[in-house]
Amino acid sequence: MGSSVVRDPSLAPGGKLKIDWVSQHMPVLGEIKKEFTKELPFAGLRVAICLHLEAKTAYLAQVIRDGGAQVAVAGSNPLSTQDDVAAALAESGVLVYAWRDAARDEYRAFLHRVLDTEPDLIIDDGADLVTLIHTERRELLKKVKGACEETTTGIHRLRAMEARGVLEIPVVAVNDAYCKHLFDNRYGTGQATWDGMMRATNLVVAGKTVVVVGYGWCGKGVAMRARGLGARVIVCEVDPISAIEAIMDGFGVMPLGEAARVGDFFVTVTGNRDVIRGEHFQVMKDRAILANAGHFDVEISKPDLDRLAVSRRVVRPGVEEYRLADGRRLHLLAEGRLVNLAAADGHPAEIMDLSFGLQALALRHVQERGPELGRGVLGVPREMDEKVARLWLAGWGVSIDGLTGEQAEYLRSWRL
Repeated sequence: MGSSVVRDPSLAPGGKLKIDWVSQHMPVLGEIKKEFTKELPFAGLRVAICLHLEAKTAYLAQVIRDGGAQVAVAGSNPLSTQDDVAAALAESGVLVYAWRDAARDEYRAFLHRVLDTEPDLIIDDGADLVTLIHTERRELLKKVKGACEETTTGIHRLRAMEARGVLEIPVVAVNDAYCKHLFDNRYGTGQATWDGMMRATNLVVAGKTVVVVGYGWCGKGVAMRARGLGARVIVCEVDPISAIEAIMDGFGVMPLGEAARVGDFFVTVTGNRDVIRGEHFQVMKDRAILANAGHFDVEISKPDLDRLAVSRRVVRPGVEEYRLADGRRLHLLAEGRLVNLAAADGHPAEIMDLSFGLQALALRHVQERGPELGRGVLGVPREMDEKVARLWLAGWGVSIDGLTGEQAEYLRSWRL
């Protein structure tokens, strides 16, 4: 199985404190850990994980390990890996191949090192591992039972593969579960994005104009939190139904070409490329802030910024200033990568408890039922969603009502 590759093993004590802290605030995973430790659903199996390598991910990896698996982890984004957490996770017996600010070739090499373990099961973020085993590592397809996918971007890629008939394994779309997209994407992304932006800039949000590009579940969260911080919010969309929703939620809606002239903060959350580009940079205010909360660093066109800039410098940690020919300055946060993880600690632990609880249970689902699942993108069973929700409520000390027998029968019947 080899040995871990991390930046500095001596950082492990600090990383262990982070993992210990989040574990205290993730009761769902805590209960699942008890189940897994007793039942060992992954005994003798190898699990490959590609996720943002910070404390919540590390705890998930340890829960999977405690379920009997040999676990190998790579970071899903070069700027989201926390070196102290990576060191602590490696020290705990999980194989780790990651360090912060990995170069492109290093990042790809780490993904391949994880796949070198010949996994039986995969937890993926952005479909990087699944894509690799269908292209460069096809010899692994005969061994991989299936995978679970964390992100909207990953689901887009997987559905494209499925539509072309090239997806050869079952992949559970954890991102599409209610307990994932309703809470992780909205409340997690909403809070964590502004955590990252405020840490990076130390600027006030109240009284500013925030332009949110994309009004999916992540965009809803970013816009909601911006309004809560006192900002005026403009939403830019290509989907007419999402645009109506933004209007009825109380936000202004206009084309990005118009919004570019008035925005102080810009946040992209679309999953697409070149969303903010040269034509928009040319009309922006001096000192506009540009941030991305989508998966890849392609939503804000860095090539266009480079082309238009006459100089470029780092003015704060994680803040690059691009000076244009007319003297205006545009500030790009976290190299256009996920600002909530590159400039902060990612989603709150209580939110990721829902998502990672689903990941753990979905992985067991694939292990137990893999052969009968076929191939393609699969939904999360409703009972799994509800189990995670009930565990989460119990962890918060919240009780809810249940249906009486007569009520349940009424809902099942068709006669009045």
